[in-house]
Amino acid sequence: MENHIETIGVNEQTPREIVEELNHYIVGQDEAKRSVAIALRNRWRSRQLTGSMKEEVIPKNILMIGSTGVGKTEIARRLAKLVKAPFIKVEATKFTEVGYVGRDVESIIRDLTETAVRMVRQQRLDAVQDKAAELAEERILDVFVPEPKKSQNPLGRLFGGDEEPEEKKEGEPKYQAGREWVRKRLHKGELEKELIEIDVEESGRPMIGMFAGSSLEGMGDNLQDMLGNIMPKRHKKRKVSVEQARKIFTQEEAGKLIDMEAVAEEAVRLTEYCGIVFLDEIDKVAVKGASSGADVSREGVQRDILPIVEGSQVSTKYGQVRTDHILFIAAGAFHMAKPSDLIPELQGRFPIRVELKSLRKEDFERILTEPQNALLKQYEALLATEGVSLTFQPEAVSRIAELACAVNEQAEDIGARRLHTLLEKVLEDVSFRAPELEDKHVVIDAAYVDQRLSDIVVNRDLSQFIL
Repeated sequence: MENHIETIGVNEQTPREIVEELNHYIVGQDEAKRSVAIALRNRWRSRQLTGSMKEEVIPKNILMIGSTGVGKTEIARRLAKLVKAPFIKVEATKFTEVGYVGRDVESIIRDLTETAVRMVRQQRLDAVQDKAAELAEERILDVFVPEPKKSQNPLGRLFGGDEEPEEKKEGEPKYQAGREWVRKRLHKGELEKELIEIDVEESGRPMIGMFAGSSLEGMGDNLQDMLGNIMPKRHKKRKVSVEQARKIFTQEEAGKLIDMEAVAEEAVRLTEYCGIVFLDEIDKVAVKGASSGADVSREGVQRDILPIVEGSQVSTKYGQVRTDHILFIAAGAFHMAKPSDLIPELQGRFPIRVELKSLRKEDFERILTEPQNALLKQYEALLATEGVSLTFQPEAVSRIAELACAVNEQAEDIGARRLHTLLEKVLEDVSFRAPELEDKHVVIDAAYVDQRLSDIVVNRDLSQFIL
């Protein structure tokens, strides 16, 4: 089991490699990237320790502070794709204090455990794909060449008659020959589009909707599982092509080949030692000064989060999960509140503070052009689907970045999200007329940008409504 956890749970990348990977998608914010990279590497280091020291070393949680649109959530999203470990991103605003209507904070750990179960199950499924494919082929052959029925004298069955072997000897050669002939045709791909009728297990419909949004969620999960085990599996007939049948049968057979108890056991261990929770909007549960009314609930959420962050046991349907070694990364804009407005116990649990910088004109230019998913590349690809070749001249990019900076300074600073609003406005006319454009080569220059955005940037009141 240890080997499985090493392969899924801990990243082998060095801090420099992690930062380079994040650089493909996020411009600047080097300090935040370095902190995250070091935290991930420390997870790897702690797994190499032996004896009592291994249990003693707990992750150093990170608090990212920065205004909206500077890359906090993007770091979390990219990290989720990068890490081969159970990862979950949640908003602190979803939760309410125990006793109020809303989600229970412990559901964070339950969801994280579910993620781990899916990862381990998928890994096990991948390992048995070849065997499952063989078994699926046998089931397809059974549909084309059904096994000869054993006709046996009822008296013979009572008195232990021996007619069956003779029957088998007669039926077997024909049955085998037909089966091998179909197998050859299957291998050549001649039967892929052929329609066959198959028997498929019906998956149980989720009943969990009635429990969602309350602390009864866990009970709902367990009830659903219990009923699933008691009720017999329902089967239904479906007409599908051989190609589809192969996928369905392979999936069913792979499921039968893996031991879900072992998967659950490994997933719990994986969650405990390798889990990462990204807690967004943490500033929205901070309380300024004396609390009253709705603020009481917000402080209650902090108190509920506290035991999970400092280490406690959470009941999940896969067993008890300890949270001591889970890495928590919290993030918030802290416009209205300060990190010091969080309760002192929670502040102490986030020893690493990283401040993300506000974006400048040069950053906006780089955001528009450099990342693999840069906005300009996205628009070029979208319009290319209609045969329109879109080109942005360097001065146009510079002008958009300059205007984004200016509007952010005048109105609310919403960081890189301002670029979405400006670009939509710049390209509105081109997007609308794209299907009927005669000249499919569109060049966007600084003059065009000024023409499309002049009203908005000049008229401050108007800009508040449109952007």
